[in-house]
Amino acid sequence: MKILVTFSRIFVAALFLFSGFIKLNDPLGFSYKLQEYFGEGVLNLEFLIPYALLIAVFLVIFEIILGITLILGYLPKFTVWSLLIMIIFFTFLTFYSAYFNKVTDCGCFGDALPLTPWESFTKDIILLALILVLFFGKRFITPIHPVTTHKWVVFAGFTACLGFAYYVLMHLPAFDFRAYKIGTNIEEGMQVPDDAPKAEFAYHWKFDVNGEEKIVTTSGDYPSVEGKFITVETETVVEGYEPPIHDFAIEKDGGDHTAEFLQKEKLILIVSYNISKSEAEGWNAVKGITDKARAQGYDVIGLTASTPKDISEVKVKHDLNFDFYTTDETALKTILRSNPGIVKLNKGTIVEKLHWNDADKLSL
Repeated sequence: MKILVTFSRIFVAALFLFSGFIKLNDPLGFSYKLQEYFGEGVLNLEFLIPYALLIAVFLVIFEIILGITLILGYLPKFTVWSLLIMIIFFTFLTFYSAYFNKVTDCGCFGDALPLTPWESFTKDIILLALILVLFFGKRFITPIHPVTTHKWVVFAGFTACLGFAYYVLMHLPAFDFRAYKIGTNIEEGMQVPDDAPKAEFAYHWKFDVNGEEKIVTTSGDYPSVEGKFITVETETVVEGYEPPIHDFAIEKDGGDHTAEFLQKEKLILIVSYNISKSEAEGWNAVKGITDKARAQGYDVIGLTASTPKDISEVKVKHDLNFDFYTTDETALKTILRSNPGIVKLNKGTIVEKLHWNDADKLSL
């Protein structure tokens, strides 16, 4: 039992530290995932959405602190109870998400290691088993250092976590695992190889045949059935290849300008997924750098999913001298964790990404 507890202790602590740090590197991204869970049709806890970022920061820091206390052997009873409550909650959440197909990626390891809902549920079941070993064998969780030093180690870890969270929120994630990281060519990221696996679907056709419902399944063709057609349901049998970048487009007034802008050598994108939720100070910073960029021959455009009214208001209020184009909100959130933020492109290749706090660092 002692050997099993030691193994579980090391494994669980390492996983919690790794998972916590990955999410702490990008708390804004984790908050977007929490908003999905809180949303209508999932947990229906919409009143928590405005507090998603605060909850995200608290959860990831708590996750890291539990990893530290477990490895130290500090406050074993509190640590094990906290681990058990957390894993029970997240096991329920991942099962609910997987069974009802509500959230396609749990966000457990951020963008560094995407997991399907069922993979995430399996991971949580394994963790639950290991934490139960710790729970029933907590008498074997002994301190690895003098107990008097533990609280200072925990305090130092907590302080470091707070400082790191503040840094990445005021700038950008220190490590970028997303499809739009610096050096990525957007056009190449959208391409589908010729030999890529194709998606396969099953179509379940429902008919009324002499007063009885009959379901006929085909791979796409309309079945030859003597009866009245009611409805058809589509089931994905085999997932096809999805390129890393699959929801990016630059549109305006019904026209697609993506290819046009991805060919420009000197292009600055001002990214704001939702102008009404953007920070006013950010637009002041954007105004200064975009004026300078245009004077040096750069094309400057804004990308947003906001309404024409919001666009017009922000342009007038901050005297912005560039046009806005429409892009999918989720894509904009993925591109940049800043609202507004700055992206510099050279023929579709991402050269720089900056939080508005760092606008003056843009290399022109």
